[in-house]
Amino acid sequence: MIQRVRGFRDILPPDINRWQYVENTARNILENYGFREVRLPILERTELFLRSIGETTDIVEKEMYSFIDKDKSPVTLRPEATAGVVRAFIQHGLYNQIWAKKLYTIGPMFRRERPQRGRYRQFWQINAEIIGYGGPLADAEIISALDMILKALKIKGYEIQLNSLGCKGCRPYFKEALMDYLSNKVEGLCPDCRRRQKLNPLRVFDCKVEGCRKIILDAPRIIDYLCPDCQRHFIEVQDYLRQMGIEFKMNPYLVRGLDYYTRTTFEVIAPGIGAQNAIAGGGRYDELIKELGGRPTPAIGFAIGIDRLLSLLPDIEENRRPLLFLALLDDEGVKIGLNWARKLRQKGIWVEMGYNRSSLKSQMNKANKLNARFVLIIGEEERKKGRAILRNMDTKVQVDVPISPDEGIPSFLSQIKNKEETWSS
Repeated sequence: MIQRVRGFRDILPPDINRWQYVENTARNILENYGFREVRLPILERTELFLRSIGETTDIVEKEMYSFIDKDKSPVTLRPEATAGVVRAFIQHGLYNQIWAKKLYTIGPMFRRERPQRGRYRQFWQINAEIIGYGGPLADAEIISALDMILKALKIKGYEIQLNSLGCKGCRPYFKEALMDYLSNKVEGLCPDCRRRQKLNPLRVFDCKVEGCRKIILDAPRIIDYLCPDCQRHFIEVQDYLRQMGIEFKMNPYLVRGLDYYTRTTFEVIAPGIGAQNAIAGGGRYDELIKELGGRPTPAIGFAIGIDRLLSLLPDIEENRRPLLFLALLDDEGVKIGLNWARKLRQKGIWVEMGYNRSSLKSQMNKANKLNARFVLIIGEEERKKGRAILRNMDTKVQVDVPISPDEGIPSFLSQIKNKEETWSS
């Protein structure tokens, strides 16, 4: 038997109900904030991620699913969504489109890392981006939307961590101070950080090796090197968050795992999901659109990891069930039932029926397994009398109801307004 690839998984009912609940909740909230959905390719040119994420990041160095296409071009399964959103924004010239100022996407990402609890090689994210606004209000709005999604999903005990990475004007001063500090700590660094401390020293802050994490506790803090504009921006972001009652904690060592971040960066940490305890994060990327060939355009966004989020989700009561099961006992009953079922489904009502010719007992068993609310029994005898049997599967009470094979839908069925309405016995 052929097995699925390691690090991937099948998502089946009833688990899919939890996924749909998360996605629908996020969609509703994001659209209330004015975001519009986009759906982008999962396969992009490798250069897109090299230029945006950074060649010295773990994602690019170790984790990308990259290969050479038949036309000899290097391509990659997307490891994150922002680069693809920016590529599409530039390619389609969306600068003046008002609907393109707030975009979101939901879908799979790919990283070839060691599978562990809450981490898969194919994983799903909810991503949201605000493009074209460089002020702190956009930062507060994007964090507000993220916080509202988590609260709507009743996620408990999470913490929003906040930092600023400065801009291209003030970051070089911090980078120089950090390189000086790390030059005296080389022996204690892991092999990756020894190499990166000269090429891209900020990546040391993102290292998960315990020895490196201890070293950075005494390292210079980037918030101490912010220029006046970045300081003002960061203070205003915090003021806006406090104004909205959004709790957060300062983390001066937070850099995230991508090179394109500038100024505001944030991460949501949750307990009880293992060493990799970040369930969401994001930040401002004011230089990325320009670096990828577009006009200078500020932007900020976030990503929520659905896989990890699900492990924190409270139990969801599954209350969706068929409103009606048609137990059709002969050929003529099937013809009538098919017509009624189609018309009821057009009214938004969930109707089921047996597809195989079987006994009434067998069809009732199927209705019971489907947890149908009502069963309508129609056979030759019922048609002759002009009355079918309607059984309430919850109360076990059944009554005769009038039917006419010539009717489009029997009058008692046509009175149903929506699938939530119940019938009295």
